[in-house]
Amino acid sequence: MTETTALLPANLTTALRRIFPKTADDQVFLVGGTVRDALLGKTQQDIDLVTTLSKETLQQFGFRQVIAKSTQPIWFRADRRLGTIEATTLASFDLLQHELARRDFTVNAMAVSLDGQLYDPLNGRNDLLQRRLVACSPSCFFDDPLRLFRAFRFEADGWQLTEKSATLIASQDWSTRLAALPTERFSRELLRALAAANPVCFFQRMLQFRIGQHWLPELFRMPQVPAGPPEHHPEGDLLSHSLQVLQRATDQTPDPLTRFCALFHDLGKLQTPPDLYPRHHGHDQAGATLAVELCNRLRLPVRYRRALAGVNRLHTTMGLWDTLRDATRLRLAQQAQKAGIADLLPLVAQADKPGATSTARQWQLCLDIINLTTVELGIDQTRLHNLQPQALQDLILDRRVQALRASRTDALLPT
Repeated sequence: MTETTALLPANLTTALRRIFPKTADDQVFLVGGTVRDALLGKTQQDIDLVTTLSKETLQQFGFRQVIAKSTQPIWFRADRRLGTIEATTLASFDLLQHELARRDFTVNAMAVSLDGQLYDPLNGRNDLLQRRLVACSPSCFFDDPLRLFRAFRFEADGWQLTEKSATLIASQDWSTRLAALPTERFSRELLRALAAANPVCFFQRMLQFRIGQHWLPELFRMPQVPAGPPEHHPEGDLLSHSLQVLQRATDQTPDPLTRFCALFHDLGKLQTPPDLYPRHHGHDQAGATLAVELCNRLRLPVRYRRALAGVNRLHTTMGLWDTLRDATRLRLAQQAQKAGIADLLPLVAQADKPGATSTARQWQLCLDIINLTTVELGIDQTRLHNLQPQALQDLILDRRVQALRASRTDALLPT
């Protein structure tokens, strides 16, 4: 289907005009997510193109070729207005329909030429209006199994798999083909799903279709583990509890790291011997160890590993804030800051125990105090070199406690 329409945002058209002359209008086509987002009125961060231009012409327009082992050569150009521009080449325009049919979903199988013509052979625009995910072909998921997780990630952002597409997913065991995929590809979809509007959906779909156990065995073990004593965890199993915490964290923040830590904050409970159920003594430290293993397996950034280990180790103590001594609160703040979770730890703790008293002001006060210098704490600088390390730490902690109590008293005084 072809129709002429002004689909491209003016700023996008202007930026592309700086690269391609008007004579290339019917030889350059925006495709995939670029077209989908344009039709949805979203800002395009990176641009995907298909072109019939020769490689010599692409080089003249500032593109460089990258040859991959498993895919056809791709041409790249960096642009300060558009970000990364990625182009694949076709021998002729007649091959465009075949190129679009090889894509994952019909909403990603549309193309728009620079002169404003929409090419939509699979009726993707209608599916887009209805937020439907329709596989482009029966071999869609077999051609690239990562599309399974891409489908779940789209659903986490409000799309809906059609029954026919869901049947394609349920029709076979994907474990062998998924095991051959690079871990980084899965992790990229995982982090994108965590930033979506409803990340809980992503993990529910993984469990429903029994897909992804190779990378997240912890998720699939959670339903068999009690969350804790029934009087504290009426939700029952660890999976239900973890998804509830993830949902509460999602309601508080769009940050994928905080949401990731919320979902896996109780990893240590997976280590509890069944004969000790429903209690999980020592699960905090056990969870910190499992957190490192999980993040290493997924090859996540170092900050994810540090944050998840820190949250597992400290979240229970944070949840007991009202019962903590001042010295313990200050040590907790210092440990959280060292782990890089000073901002997210209270959010996860609140999501874990939603009825707990808000600690935002007191927490910030502790963070401010642990960052005071020894001079600001009133410590005689001539004493510093004469104290043993432990004695110095004890002195600093004592002064911090005094500062915390003084700040709390000052807050009660009339202004």
